[in-house]
Amino acid sequence: MAEKNEQIGFHKGALTTLANERNELLKIVNIVEQLMQAHIKALKDLGVDLEKEAKKEKSKKLEEKV
Repeated sequence: MAEKNEQIGFHKGALTTLANERNELLKIVNIVEQLMQAHIKALKDLGVDLEKEAKKEKSKKLEEKV
């Protein structure tokens, strides 16, 4: 019985740790996303159209395959 309780405790502890790690990872992802959006806005303010450039690159790669 003690062994089962130890295993239960181990798994519960692991889940708690992993949930905390996941929350920290989500915080990092959110910060990175905010920074990316700030750079996208700055480029847009400078007249750079990233969507247009992405379409141009996609067309270029499709032409290279042909």
